[in-house]
Amino acid sequence: MRGTLRNVSFRSFRVWRRDLDVYLTTWKTNFLPPLLEPVFYVLAFGLGLGSLIGDLEYQGQRVSYLNFMAPGVVAVAIMFWSFFENTYASFVRMYYQKTFDAIIATPLLVEDVIVGEILWGTTKSILASVIMLGVLTGFGLVHYPTGLWVVPLAVLGGLTFACLGLIATALVPNIDSFNFPIFLLIFPMFMFSGTFFPIDILPGWARLVAWVLPLTHVSFLVRGSFLGWYREGWEWSLAYLVVIAGICFVAALFLMKRRLVK
Repeated sequence: MRGTLRNVSFRSFRVWRRDLDVYLTTWKTNFLPPLLEPVFYVLAFGLGLGSLIGDLEYQGQRVSYLNFMAPGVVAVAIMFWSFFENTYASFVRMYYQKTFDAIIATPLLVEDVIVGEILWGTTKSILASVIMLGVLTGFGLVHYPTGLWVVPLAVLGGLTFACLGLIATALVPNIDSFNFPIFLLIFPMFMFSGTFFPIDILPGWARLVAWVLPLTHVSFLVRGSFLGWYREGWEWSLAYLVVIAGICFVAALFLMKRRLVK
């Protein structure tokens, strides 16, 4: 394990650069989803469903459903864009395209490939969050300057979900098996992590489970940035994400190296 961690180096940015070059070849189609996704959410959930719900109580204050829901959309994008980049896309590069084999045939090490993939998955989250931040600013849903904290939060959240995605890639026998982590982990987080309704209305046991999920802490911190106010416990959420990101990074590095060296 120590040898694996010692092999982590700046050479992994070569792999990150390779993924960026490929991404830029199709940038027009890649930019459309993060541009249109928040618009659709605002129209459907904010103006549509939100007009039925009206205001709701969140951490002792009244806030419109549109203002509550918009940060949840960004938090979900942070999770989706990094997790899916390091599951389906990484699996295709590893198994079908043999891209990893070609890179390892160069002076780069296995650890460079793994860390480069994690960095690229994290970058996708940052790109999505920045684009969405710009779009939602146009709707007047972001409070500045605290809204700028979304970018470093996207780094931390993106790193966590990118590592979780690569852990799944290291464990699944085939590409169809991604259905298990998606429906057992990602989909429950999408629904019950305080993205579309406050988790305070859940039963006590369900609220405890929700706070174990990393997306709950991401959505809590992103919402504080959007609304311009933080409540008690934000420092614990930040510390929790740092610890989870560190654990997932080491696990992804170890498990993915074991898979690639087989």
